[in-house]
Amino acid sequence: MATASHLRDEGRGRTVTYSRKVFVPITTLCRDTCTYCTFVKPPGNGGEYLTPEDVLAIVTAGDELHCTEALLTLGDRPEDKWPQARAFLDKQGASSTIEYVAMMSELIRAETGLYPHANPGVMSKSDIARLRPTNVSMGMMLENISDRLTEPGMPHHNCPDKVPAVRVETIREAGRQAVPFTTGILVGIGETPREVVDSLFALRDLATEFGHIQEFIIQNFRAKADTRMRFSPEPTIPYFIRVVALARWILGAEANLQVPPNLTEDFSVYLAAGINDWGGVSPLTIDWVNPEAPWPALERLEAVTADGGFTLRPRLPVYPEYLTNRWVDGQLLADAVSSATTDGYAAIPCTEIQGTDAHVQGVR
Repeated sequence: MATASHLRDEGRGRTVTYSRKVFVPITTLCRDTCTYCTFVKPPGNGGEYLTPEDVLAIVTAGDELHCTEALLTLGDRPEDKWPQARAFLDKQGASSTIEYVAMMSELIRAETGLYPHANPGVMSKSDIARLRPTNVSMGMMLENISDRLTEPGMPHHNCPDKVPAVRVETIREAGRQAVPFTTGILVGIGETPREVVDSLFALRDLATEFGHIQEFIIQNFRAKADTRMRFSPEPTIPYFIRVVALARWILGAEANLQVPPNLTEDFSVYLAAGINDWGGVSPLTIDWVNPEAPWPALERLEAVTADGGFTLRPRLPVYPEYLTNRWVDGQLLADAVSSATTDGYAAIPCTEIQGTDAHVQGVR
């Protein structure tokens, strides 16, 4: 931990960031069936798309609260599995779910000051190209590099979009197209310590190859009551802290390293393990991937960060060092620069504007 903290201070200083966001669950339908996921639902039991009106209601409310990120999260290619998905897309005039994400990204940019950050799962070359003009950044978790987790009885069995080579190719293609990208690992889903290490080195290699990985998320698995992994043990905090510190060792001093603050009661421990970012935190919407885990109040996030000897600053969904014409094009770059301070952070109050206790989850 001491070495990780030293590396972080050397490469990133004593500033810790977060992205003020709204969570926009474009669709809770998916063709995969991961054994730990509660986000995905079947048709008739919560599996649906947000309409354009739903999306606009969420992002407009977020705009009023000085949010800058619209996190667009969804299941992988549900139209390949569910006729209901295909029917919705046809009604919206979209050829695919990715096309619909692009349409919603355009709507968000046209109607609000928020910046879309699409997290749509596996993407093709054309998918990434379609989203790039309206998304200042994109993301997809690697989760783990081990094919063993796709075998029968493992969490990614019969999940075509969780095959590691497929996910690596999406991350690599984002690099070819110079897209600022967020990725990371999920710890505690049945992997071995060696597979954790292998996954971190795989991400380091991808980052070295293209320079496009703006942020690495180290996320701890949380067991959820209505999943097949509901009785699976969660990683202990001492073990997980070691993984976080190891990630800093492997990924380097300059890496932006994040741990979500809503998945650990005392999240302050990760400051001593070398992180420099808390990720997206919303004053308005729930965490749809971990709905049982509320975001910390922004006042608490600032206080915890300050108590650790750091300054908390809000950022855009694209990191300051990626606010250049190499990574963001044309009007989107001009807009993002106009929303940033001179040193590239979000030009908003850190915790001045708070949300209410009533979370916006989309109009039904």
